[in-house]
Amino acid sequence: MHSHLIKDLLNLEGVIVKKVSQSSEDVVVTLETKPTRQVCPACGRTTSKIHDYRTQYIKDLPLQGKRCFLELRKRRYTCRCGKRFLETYPFLARYQQRTVRMTAFVAAELHEVQSVQSIAKRANISSATVNRILDTISYDRPKLGNALSIDEFKGNAARQKFQCILVDPRKHKVLDILPDRNSIHLAQYFKDIPRHERLKVEFFSCDMCRPYVDLARSYFPAARIVIDRYHFTRQVFWALENVRKDLQRRMAVDRRRYYKRSHSILTKRYASLNEEQKKACDIMLLYNDDLRRAHRLKEKFLEIFNIRKFRDQRTAFMDWIEEAHCSGIKHFEKCAATFANWSHEILNAFRFDFISNGPTEGFNNKIKVLKRISFGIRRFDRFRTRILLTTT
Repeated sequence: MHSHLIKDLLNLEGVIVKKVSQSSEDVVVTLETKPTRQVCPACGRTTSKIHDYRTQYIKDLPLQGKRCFLELRKRRYTCRCGKRFLETYPFLARYQQRTVRMTAFVAAELHEVQSVQSIAKRANISSATVNRILDTISYDRPKLGNALSIDEFKGNAARQKFQCILVDPRKHKVLDILPDRNSIHLAQYFKDIPRHERLKVEFFSCDMCRPYVDLARSYFPAARIVIDRYHFTRQVFWALENVRKDLQRRMAVDRRRYYKRSHSILTKRYASLNEEQKKACDIMLLYNDDLRRAHRLKEKFLEIFNIRKFRDQRTAFMDWIEEAHCSGIKHFEKCAATFANWSHEILNAFRFDFISNGPTEGFNNKIKVLKRISFGIRRFDRFRTRILLTTT
């Protein structure tokens, strides 16, 4: 009865539990199997002739918080052709010293955002073993959808500071991770994608990076290039903040400290402020004409997003560029010049507001967490596989 209970606990088919011994750290289960006819790997004939026995210790999943080893008495068969070979087992892969379910457990844990060291500790195996299992997993590039988003992140892998991520922003799916952001390498990567597949891409989303736009025009000629809303909207907030900082430099220490600590009142939407905050904002804006005009330009720009018709949005956007250009505030004049240079791509962001780099930025944040808890992953192939595992 005791043997049957241990067998049920192990959940292994076709084994006979002979003995269980344990120490303060380890549990060792001695197993045997019934002899069966085996197929010779050399000639394909079956044989039941046993040549000898060999004992092997196999690592299994931890049991009751202790390391678990299976002590298996393995048979070695001999065939008429002279070939000698070991018996096969459903729970043990060939040439392995760990159970199949141990490998499956590690592979499943690699999908979670945790370090290799943490997985190794949970499975009571070495980090090198976890990495060997990781190296057996590979991902091919999936086919492109009708939308493609590209961005870089600081990965510090393969002696490159930045790596690139390709995402389908509509399906919220990571397509691939590229080893660097070099335009030559990116061009070669996109060139290897069949042209008929590239022509299916209708939207290409990126930040305000000219090399990305040039690549999109060269390799995705049918795609509408969309600049992510966050990346052009922050230009307006940067301009407002620079106006505030310029003003603070001319203020007394006490007033400068107040404006610095209360800067969030200026950057928030005026309509979202409570009555007390609105009064504080009004008082801050009364201090300087440039700050007041900068705040009004910020509010007026954000109102463009609330306009329902694209035709009206386009008119409001072009009017805003003209007003900012004539404002006499150098920071907003610079912002207006930037918007004029990127007007076509920014207008696409208003028109196709369902396309953005939001999912890409979310994946980037997850990659940063993975990199931080792993204390960096230097080998790019392992880094790529971990990212694809944790984001699928």
